[in-house]
Amino acid sequence: MSDPGLVPGPEQEIPALLITLGELIRQARQRALRAVDTVQVQTCWELGRHIVEFEQGGATRAAYGKRLLSELARALTIEFGKGFDASNLRYMRLFYQAFPKCDALRHELSWTPHVRRA
Repeated sequence: MSDPGLVPGPEQEIPALLITLGELIRQARQRALRAVDTVQVQTCWELGRHIVEFEQGGATRAAYGKRLLSELARALTIEFGKGFDASNLRYMRLFYQAFPKCDALRHELSWTPHVRRA
């Protein structure tokens, strides 16, 4: 007996259809991951830029900068969860300093290779 929910047609064609559909799903997921990764890289660069610019904003802020990362880490972690500890913020700052021009970023690369270079 055949399943009444299946589209009529040779049952031999269903596995080929499943292969095609599976490949479409895998490709879509890969494109989505690359898009998210690009946004992640850009966001980390922007966070680093804002931290560096804040730190360079004057003598009062320079003195504050000694505890800046730990205070930012605490507040950001409370609001946004893990991933914003002081060491990650330090990496973001180094990332911006290593690539001060946003156009220099290779958008197809993930965050991890950029962190390794910084």
